[in-house]
Amino acid sequence: MSSTMTTVDGSDPGGVGRSLRKDVPRSSHADWAPEAGRPDPLDVIEAQNAGRVPSLVPLRRGRMSASPFAFYRGSAAIMASDLSATPVSGLTVQLCGDAHLSNFGVFGSPERNLVFDVNDFDETLPGPFEWDVKRLAASFVIAAQHRGFDPALQRSLAEGVSRAYRVSMQGFARKGWLDTWYDHVAEQDLVEWVRQSGGSKTQIKKIRKAADKARSRDTLRAAVKLVERTDAGYRFKSSPPVLVPIRELPEVQRLDDVEAMVEETFRTYRNSLNNRTRLLVERYRLVDVALKVVGVGSVGTRCWVALLVGRGPSDVLLLQVKEAAASVLETYLPASRFQLHGRRVVEGQRLMQAASDVFLGWSRRVGDSHYYWRQLKDWKGSVDLEIARPEGFAHYANLCGYTLARAHAVSGDPAAISGYLGSGDVFDTAMGEFSIRYADQNLSDYRDFMQAIADGLAIETDS
Repeated sequence: MSSTMTTVDGSDPGGVGRSLRKDVPRSSHADWAPEAGRPDPLDVIEAQNAGRVPSLVPLRRGRMSASPFAFYRGSAAIMASDLSATPVSGLTVQLCGDAHLSNFGVFGSPERNLVFDVNDFDETLPGPFEWDVKRLAASFVIAAQHRGFDPALQRSLAEGVSRAYRVSMQGFARKGWLDTWYDHVAEQDLVEWVRQSGGSKTQIKKIRKAADKARSRDTLRAAVKLVERTDAGYRFKSSPPVLVPIRELPEVQRLDDVEAMVEETFRTYRNSLNNRTRLLVERYRLVDVALKVVGVGSVGTRCWVALLVGRGPSDVLLLQVKEAAASVLETYLPASRFQLHGRRVVEGQRLMQAASDVFLGWSRRVGDSHYYWRQLKDWKGSVDLEIARPEGFAHYANLCGYTLARAHAVSGDPAAISGYLGSGDVFDTAMGEFSIRYADQNLSDYRDFMQAIADGLAIETDS
């Protein structure tokens, strides 16, 4: 991380951020064109598929084929390669690594409050701050194209993300470190954000309704959908390929051996927790494990759900156990200082989020796989892109820009970043232009992907 000294009033001693503009002008971030020798995007996707569960690879392709935005969600590795060829500011933060708009949302804090934050960290790694900003800004253009919004609005959304990020970073540069550390976006903050931005009463009602819906998505409700009572007690239902209990997996030859491995993995996970959380988890009994398909880009990785039972039928805990591979950014940036990729994800999440799941932890390597653990359902909610109106997109762009700035300000040097960005709209305009150009590239890659499917690349839809 940057060691540049800053003051509480937000000044940038030595003008470190401003001085970087000479070598990397802010306007240069608008540049995007595929370089000669750019890796074939289809090869990049298939290289990722090579290490995944073979039976789930067609399902991943099927989900990515749904739209250009769905393709973008699954193509973080493609964009990582592309970003490596763009100008680099030299200002390092903890990157999300996959900061598209669907990787932001609400969830329950340990204090049982609803908060809004970044919520996916599979690709997290220290790197140049603008890589996250570019991926986020471009995602708004691609999502707006999917909805058929006016081209001028598409560009303004990307510029809005950048503007919110830049102005918010100026604010964090003036704050003390503790104030930045404690800063977070709670439910009431969302309401005030929309109200102060000129949002209507209808929009505020929608936010409150969405918050109530998120609070209803808890462990017990998830258990009703995923768990059934059998002669052996509570067990996961069978709903292939989306949910397959471990006892039904074709590659499981000796269930006793697998259960012993699961128990050992569970033990090492518990050891990664703080004492208070470990005591809580140890009061539950692990009774079943199932393979569960999640997301778009993650489909095909080994993602498990673990069923733990406490004092009775309503005392259940569902944990998600996700395989953690090397970040897609590691080919182009220094490798993580953490040898276990599960720990890389957890440490990055704890650093970037204002409030993190108390059940976050990791387990040691199992065979060639690394894993991290978290609660499966905990008041989670996200924006519905299919129904959001243009003005809702604009509010959301501002909110995501602010949230990303807060996450970066904790790990990076907000005064230096603010000094680089400046008080004008040069960087914002560059982000608008880059996003339009990259959305065109994404559309071209998507069309090639769909042509490959038409030529015989297997896909599969959810059953």
